[in-house]
Amino acid sequence: MSVEEYFDLEERSATRHEYVDGEVFAMSGVTRRHNAIAGNIYIRLRTAARGGPCRVHISDVKLRAERVIYYPDVLMACGPEPEDERIEDAPCLVVEVLSPSTEATDRREKLMVYKSIHGLRSYLIVDQMQRRVDRYWRAPNNEWQHDAVVDGSVPVLCGGLDLSLTLDEIYDGIRLPSPEERLRLREEEAAYQ
Repeated sequence: MSVEEYFDLEERSATRHEYVDGEVFAMSGVTRRHNAIAGNIYIRLRTAARGGPCRVHISDVKLRAERVIYYPDVLMACGPEPEDERIEDAPCLVVEVLSPSTEATDRREKLMVYKSIHGLRSYLIVDQMQRRVDRYWRAPNNEWQHDAVVDGSVPVLCGGLDLSLTLDEIYDGIRLPSPEERLRLREEEAAYQ
């Protein structure tokens, strides 16, 4: 499928799809917890970006990178706006909230694609089952670094903004499942697929 055919499909479809090198994949729904976490991050970033050159989007704006088009949970871009209002193609920050059905894709395929975006400075993978954010960032020498944040705050590199997201902000109002519930939820998800 061509990119133009993909955009035509998206205009007509009630289901959202991601595009990967000519193939189209339907997206699964999200939990209330997933949505609330993405919303918490969006609100904090949107507040920090207000009045400046950066734009923050949540879930419905497409990210085009090379031969893929994804719907990140949250993204921030600070450069010139693309002509096509449906996409961003030069983000400095991308955030994905993990779901059991998308975790492998977020940690491997999307990580590889996002690292290839020239101006991307940070990629955050946020766990919805426990307080944990995997932070990938591009160091000044252009090498990618990684750390796992389980307490405190997550520095965000993007558009010259000096900000961080605390885990308290990210998980504000969120009831996280117990270890037993996490195991049960993962087993249910695996059985469903």
